[in-house]
Amino acid sequence: MRSLSLIILAALPFPALAEDFALTSDVGAVTLYPQGATVTRQVPYSIPAGQHQLILTDLPRSTPLASVRVAVEGAAMGSVTARRDFVPPRTEEETAALQAARAEVERLEDELRDARAAVETIRLEAEAARARVAFLEKLGEGEGVTALDIAALRDLSAMIGEETLAALRTAQDAERRADAVARSLEDLEDELTRAKQAEAALVPEDEDRAMLAVAVSAEAAAEGVLTVTYNTEAAGWEPVYDLRLDRKSGALTLERGAYVAQSTGENWQAAELTLSTVRPSEQTAPSEVWPWLRRIYNEPPLQPVPLARSAPESDMAAGAQMEEAMAVSPEPIVAKADFDGLSVSYSYPGKVGVATGADRVRLALGTLDIQAETVAKAVPLNDLSAFLVAEFTNDTGEVILPTAEASFYLDGRFVGQRYMEMIPAGDEAELSFGPIDGLRLTRTVEDRAEGDRGVISKSNRIAETVRIEIENLTGEAWPLRVLDRVPVSEQEDLEITWDATPTPVEERVDDKRGVLAWEFELGAGERQEIRLSHTIKWPDGMVLR
Repeated sequence: MRSLSLIILAALPFPALAEDFALTSDVGAVTLYPQGATVTRQVPYSIPAGQHQLILTDLPRSTPLASVRVAVEGAAMGSVTARRDFVPPRTEEETAALQAARAEVERLEDELRDARAAVETIRLEAEAARARVAFLEKLGEGEGVTALDIAALRDLSAMIGEETLAALRTAQDAERRADAVARSLEDLEDELTRAKQAEAALVPEDEDRAMLAVAVSAEAAAEGVLTVTYNTEAAGWEPVYDLRLDRKSGALTLERGAYVAQSTGENWQAAELTLSTVRPSEQTAPSEVWPWLRRIYNEPPLQPVPLARSAPESDMAAGAQMEEAMAVSPEPIVAKADFDGLSVSYSYPGKVGVATGADRVRLALGTLDIQAETVAKAVPLNDLSAFLVAEFTNDTGEVILPTAEASFYLDGRFVGQRYMEMIPAGDEAELSFGPIDGLRLTRTVEDRAEGDRGVISKSNRIAETVRIEIENLTGEAWPLRVLDRVPVSEQEDLEITWDATPTPVEERVDDKRGVLAWEFELGAGERQEIRLSHTIKWPDGMVLR
């Protein structure tokens, strides 16, 4: 806690009070939603008797000021003022890690400069030696050399040779030493690059901040805590599952976790995190029902009506919310789940740091154990092989949340990742764990006739026969569930009859009309045949669509 300078506070449009106190705050606790978060900052203060202002200048500029709520313990609270513009500067206190990283960069830069200077000094020695050689060469070419007697000429030649050799050796030695130092520069440059990367990895915060001023009063000197909460859209969490199925025992393990990220403009250094499945960013009230006004018009000409198509799984996944995630370790720290009948919240023990706009932190949420029954599910209409499916009841007492981050493992082998729907507590569900390549599917249209004389342009009758074959090449017996379909009608004049051998065990699978199911055990090396036929009739003069 420190007093703001009188120069700064003189510009603030607040009433003259006894004293103003500038407080520094950090994010203490965060409740994260799939989209958005509620942030709590708790700041201790100490004031003398009288009326004062507690001032925070370190709220993120992106803070929705209308959502700010303030509580004061230890003093009476008066007005609360918030602003984004004309905010007094705040004193930046660099972390010890950032100070150490910058000091290391500066040390390496100084060392690199000294090493480069040493290389230049050594190369100057080589240049000086080469200059001596050049001088000696000129000396041997001087005009007075021809006047020397033989003895003097011999002495001069010997001296030039010795001095030239010495100078060349000096130049060679200097170049060798300069090259050795230059090679060491490469390691020093690499070390400096890594140090700069380490400094850059300490994510900087946004400098621009918002300000909050809280008027307080006390009859005597007081100490207490200022609590500030606000909502932000710049944070959230999404769930992730690792689903592991042991086919032999039927044990299905769901390792749960959460990915947490935020881009509020400030780093959360040590925050207490609570993950909630509440979705305040989505619809929070029931829809209205308005009067249904019907009108009649002259009947327009009939237009072809395209058959409705169900939305593909990827489209449904795109609009689904993500919730939960997972961290694997020998003895992971996991969050405690709390289900109040409306939503689930996970309180993570300990404190977590999350850098703004950079970190994607994974938290463990514990493991659920479920007993499942495995079956081979075959859809010859669309697939060439059957798929291994685990059927189970969610008897864990907890909601299994929807997520696009669901990874599936069969007997320890990764088989794929895809979107997973929510599975409420007590609900029955099935999950697929990949294809069974040895269960081959064949679907052949054996006969298709239109009209009484084959294919004609204006038929009012279609008959079709399909042969379905399932072949087991896996070397073991499989419980099999086969799905196919026959056409259905909602018009009295459109008559549809069908027949199947063997008879299906279900004729309206998942309440879908015309979807049939057969169940049987298929032994190793065995083949099963299903014959399915249907006939469609309609009056003359009408067209089948």
